[in-house]
Amino acid sequence: MPSDAGAHPPLRTRRAPPPFRRLTVRAVTDLSPRLRRVVLGGPELEGLRIDEPAASVRVLFPPPGSDELVMPTWTGNQFELPDGSRAPIRTFTPRLLDHDRGELTIDLVLHGHGLAADWATAATPGAQVAISGPARGDPIDPATRTILLAGDETAIPAISQLLETAPAGAAVRVHIEVAGDDARVALPDHPGADVTWHVLPPGRPPGDAVATAVEDEPELAAHIWIAGEAAAVQRLRRHLFEHRGLTRDTVTARGYWKHGRSAT
Repeated sequence: MPSDAGAHPPLRTRRAPPPFRRLTVRAVTDLSPRLRRVVLGGPELEGLRIDEPAASVRVLFPPPGSDELVMPTWTGNQFELPDGSRAPIRTFTPRLLDHDRGELTIDLVLHGHGLAADWATAATPGAQVAISGPARGDPIDPATRTILLAGDETAIPAISQLLETAPAGAAVRVHIEVAGDDARVALPDHPGADVTWHVLPPGRPPGDAVATAVEDEPELAAHIWIAGEAAAVQRLRRHLFEHRGLTRDTVTARGYWKHGRSAT
């Protein structure tokens, strides 16, 4: 009888994400020197629904150095291109889905060089990408009366959606870290919102300014949502859970990117 000793367990596979939808760039505008808005459209948007705020989609880009979009195959653990390489995919929170116009708007931060930042810098109408999703979002309980939203520039689309859907009677404290004063953008109006912009001091690691702002909050809210650079988000997880005694049903904390890696 053959022995199973030393045999490797079968590779665990994951449920296949929604299929990709091919889209075309319709318009590109700059909201700030670092935040570029790309409007995507096309017939394959039909049927896409995004019902929760701060939900994300996967965006498939052309391989670096190419303008041709290559559709990948789901292998059970990742999307791969026909040559076996990992598909060039990043994850974003779309700013707006307009069913009447058949358009999906995505705001991309242009910080440094990376797959998405380089693509967005060069994008013109007619360029192609594909999207898959959405993943789950972060709805706010309508009964919530105090809310804290915090993040860096990558979190602005999600924070904007959360402001739009936050209960009208809630008090909402917002902290956003930016690279400079010229990176501030208009946010949705909310009757109870108090927004503070924090410019990251030179030489400080990304996320330090917004993390410090949250740590300095004298009273924390009943609902807390934080997103941005992964190390800064982890720092705030430790602060909120270990030092302030909060529980995970109170706090949503998402690391969107890692300093030193391709951020976008």
